[in-house]
Amino acid sequence: MPSSNDKVKIDGIDKKILRYLMSDARKPILEIARNIGISGAAIHQRLRKLEKSGLIAGSKFVINPKILGYTTMAYIGIFLDKAMSNPTAVKALEKIPEVLECHYTTGNWSILIKVLCKDNEHLMHVLNKHIQQIEGVSRTETFISLNQQIDRQITI
Repeated sequence: MPSSNDKVKIDGIDKKILRYLMSDARKPILEIARNIGISGAAIHQRLRKLEKSGLIAGSKFVINPKILGYTTMAYIGIFLDKAMSNPTAVKALEKIPEVLECHYTTGNWSILIKVLCKDNEHLMHVLNKHIQQIEGVSRTETFISLNQQIDRQITI
């Protein structure tokens, strides 16, 4: 796999294929081929090339968490007492199923996480009983998302 500094060269046909699949990953290859005007085999060959290059990182089903009762999304800035605590804290955060993302950041926090909980009470439990109990966590700052307005990938 190429390093993150290597740039993948894609042409207009690759971009069209990617746009179709980014809007609906289950769109039939033959339908895409008909719309673009090339063979299904050519689409498969191009997709294999893009996967091998690392540009396509995978495909997945997207679960609607609200159907399962998860309605509280929050971002939590975590202050650590020492930078050396970062790897230990991340390992502990990985064990908390409500933690969806974890980022090292610049600025005041050492780590920024995205969590999904059933409600505010569940969020408070996760904060008090799990996140704030992690060794090295000195304090947290929580921001509850009221409503997500934009959800997209990079434009191709």
